[in-house]
Formats: sequence, C-alpha cells, structure tokens
Amino acid sequence: MDDLNDMNIVDTKEETDKKCPQCGGVMDFDPASGKMKCPYCEYEEAIPVKKDKPKKAQELDFLSATKTANKDWGVATKTVLCKACGAESIYDTMQTAAVCPFCGSNQVMEANEQDTIAPGGVVPFSISDKEASELFKKWIKRKWFCPKLAKESAKPKRFNGIYLPYWTFDSNTTSSYKGEYGINHTRKDRDGNTHVETTWHHTSGTHTEFINDELVLATSKHDMYMLRQLEPFDTEKNEAYKPEYIAGFVAERYSLGLKDAWKQAMKLMKERITRHVASDIRSKHNADDTRNIQLDTDFRDITYKYLLLPIWVSNFKYNDKVYQFMVNGQTGKVAGKTPLSIPKIVITVIAIIAIIALLYYLGVWN
Repeated sequence: MDDLNDMNIVDTKEETDKKCPQCGGVMDFDPASGKMKCPYCEYEEAIPVKKDKPKKAQELDFLSATKTANKDWGVATKTVLCKACGAESIYDTMQTAAVCPFCGSNQVMEANEQDTIAPGGVVPFSISDKEASELFKKWIKRKWFCPKLAKESAKPKRFNGIYLPYWTFDSNTTSSYKGEYGINHTRKDRDGNTHVETTWHHTSGTHTEFINDELVLATSKHDMYMLRQLEPFDTEKNEAYKPEYIAGFVAERYSLGLKDAWKQAMKLMKERITRHVASDIRSKHNADDTRNIQLDTDFRDITYKYLLLPIWVSNFKYNDKVYQFMVNGQTGKVAGKTPLSIPKIVITVIAIIAIIALLYYLGVWN
C-alpha cells in the first residue's frame, strides 16, 4: 500500500510539475486556453484525455457514503519538502496544492489521512488574473457610496487563484404544504381616501420537484457571505478531476464533512421549495401574496459530488485599512468590501426624505 501511495505522489508531481519541453520552465494551467502553458516561452500543451475515464464528476449515492465526518484541516500547519529544489516550506494543512516560493515548482500535496474523499471534479479557471483585475476596476467604479479617492487609488495586490471545496447535492423531493394566500381589494373610506385590504384564504397541497446541484461551501476559512455573492457557478461544466487543472494554483480540502453538509443542503432546499410553492400558490389562485407556508418534505434518491470551484482573491489598501474582494474564476462576477463615504450616505438619505416629503405634499400617496 505504501508503494502504491508513493507511486501516486510521483505521478501527480509529474503531471502538475511538468517541465516545458522547449525551455525547461515549470508549466501552469492557463485559464484562457484551458491548456498547460509555459509562462516563460508560452509553449502550450493540451491536457490529455483518457478514454476509459469519465469526462465529468460522477454522482455518488449519499446513503452509501462512509466518509462523512468533518475535518479540522486549517488548524495546524505542515512542512513540505519540494522535490524539485529540496527547500522546505510551511503550509496550512488545508492546502492541497501550492507553489514552492524558492524555485516556482508546482506541487500537489496529497492528504496523509486515508479517511478522506478525493475531489470528483473541478470547474477550471476560465478568467485570468488580468481579466479579474479589469473586472474589479469596473466593479468598484459602480460603487456609489465608495469614496472617489478610493476608486482612483484602489489597485489590487497580486491575485491569488484558489480552488475552494464545495459539495453539491441532487434529490427528488415531495412536499406536503399548507399556508395562506391573500387577495387584495381596493376600498374607499367616507373621505374618499383609497385603502388596500387583503382577504386571506387557507390552502394546502403537494409539490414535487427535482433539485439539481444544491451548492454547499465545504470550508469555513473564508468569508461565506462574500462567496455567496459570487454564485451561481455553472457546475454542469465541471471536468473530472485531473491534477493538471490545479497546477500553479492553491486548492483546499474540505473541512465540512458530507453529513453536516447535507444538513445545510436540506435547509437550502427547503428554502428553495418554499419559494417555489409560494409562486405556485400565487399562480394557481391569482393571489397577490402568501404567508405562513409550512412544508413536510421527503427527500429521495440523494446523490452528491465533491467539486473544486475557482476563485480569484485579492485586496487593496485605503486609509491604512485592507479591503478584500473576490472574483468568480468561471463567470467573472465580483464581490467584496469597499470603504464608505459618509457624506455621500448623508446626502442620499436627505434626498430620499425630501422626495418622500414632496410626494406626500403633492398628494401622490394620500
């Protein structure tokens, strides 16, 4: 078994630490071409496709899974010896890929534990770091409450490309529901003023739905709210995991295990189903609103995938404070934090109050 593990590590190193046949430089995965590319002489080489291997991540049966526990990667560090130059580097134990800071060698660091699930697929980067930088500049220009000086001086530091771990879940669902729907009626009082009244009616029924690729972040190391803003990812465009895709990038292992991830997925699915049930009720009864919707949902045929999804991470400094932002490495969507201009906020609030007061004065809302 040890011999087999050593062979796997050597094979992985050869694929992700591939030397350029023209100049001998270490080749990286290139988002623009989807190939391995030498950053020195720009030689490109396609990633080999194996006919006997699946092209995409396979759906796995949830009830048959045995490796379901959470992991505490990220708490400790580990020392890794670079096989290219012999230098020792310290890494967070959550990382599975990195670049040697001494010689630039790409490395894929396999988990020492056997009680882990290997990635089934990866959504490769299709946005380059230069494109991510341009997208950030356009994004921050649209931030109205961000000070003008911050927009002009905001220059992101070097982008770090990282593959983050996600679980996806599929399930057939059947939900029994009950709730209320409201029909609005317009009434005039004795003074001739118009009022809207809502009549509420009880309803119940059954809703069936197949939910595909409900996404659950499998690490707590990053800003979850910011990452949610980067969604959606087109997870259908995943590729079966190959080490070449993460050459030159950092990748993280999951810390949220499959069992607890499914609990989160169920919550997200129920929220999704509730929205769809509310929409169905409004359509069926030509209603204006719904409330108090309660579900009893049965989940069947549950499957999962473990995917690595691409994120560009960077930051900029303004007034001695660091602001982080992220770019979806597949779609280019940007999310992040920016400074706030207090004068702009005050002026906007005053303007809104003035407009509301004017509308009342003109009798628009009477």
